[in-house]
Amino acid sequence: MDNLSRSRLKTLIESGNVSVDGETIDDPNFRLKHNSTIALSIPSPVEDYPEPQSIPLEIHFEDEHLIVLNKPAGLVVHPAAGNPDHTLVNALLAHCGDSLQGIGGVKRPGIVHRLDKDTSGLLVAAKTETAHAGLTKQFADHSIERRYSALVWGVPSPLSGTVIGAIGRSSNNRKKMAVVARGGKEAVTHYRFQKAYGAIASLIECQLETGRTHQIRVHMTHNGSSIIGDPLYGKGLKRGIDKTLADTVRNFGRQALHAGILGFKHPVTNEAVSFTSGEPVDFITLQRALSEVC
Repeated sequence: MDNLSRSRLKTLIESGNVSVDGETIDDPNFRLKHNSTIALSIPSPVEDYPEPQSIPLEIHFEDEHLIVLNKPAGLVVHPAAGNPDHTLVNALLAHCGDSLQGIGGVKRPGIVHRLDKDTSGLLVAAKTETAHAGLTKQFADHSIERRYSALVWGVPSPLSGTVIGAIGRSSNNRKKMAVVARGGKEAVTHYRFQKAYGAIASLIECQLETGRTHQIRVHMTHNGSSIIGDPLYGKGLKRGIDKTLADTVRNFGRQALHAGILGFKHPVTNEAVSFTSGEPVDFITLQRALSEVC
């Protein structure tokens, strides 16, 4: 059953939704005999625990299988401690309604990747178990195209290249991720120089080969070009900038990172699709301020 994941099937067996020759089983390791008749009952999806909340969404594409949208900076993707509601998941529950066919037996959108709260840009979510499984596989085999625009302090050296470094929890601050020698997960970020603002800052494009927590932010800081406005990995304001630019960066209030390109194969139709999102107003305003002083 290609539309159900192995973990979902295992859960259905363990919860008594599978019978063999008329007898209910609950052991996923049950040994089948030749010509056995297997019956599977899939319960209707239950309501997810977050409440549907009407939050405006900028939708780039939607069909019965998935939805692609532009997440604004400041919107958390999934409810968690500190952000129990008013998240993207709450918004999707309200927007999609009965078109959500259930992920893992729960009537919820399938979040297959995330953007940090203060990163803007494109994100895809599944509406069916089949779409969820297909998208998850593409993320696992790194066939998804994800490109980000980033404003960084200084000029990267070399101008374009690849940062390779396993990412794990920082030993100095458990709230931060870091490039680590042992115990981390493989991470690869390709970056390409696009424009310099004197020696103060640069606009670069980052392409993710892997998708680790805070990957671009960690890798660019490790490479000596931290992202402007990053409160966790940045080093504050660059020395020597004038007051007007300093005030603009402070008012920007987030890391200057925008997910501008998202491409993948539609998990049901197998059609190659690609979406583009222009840089938001605050990002453009920051670029203009950099241009005026350089």
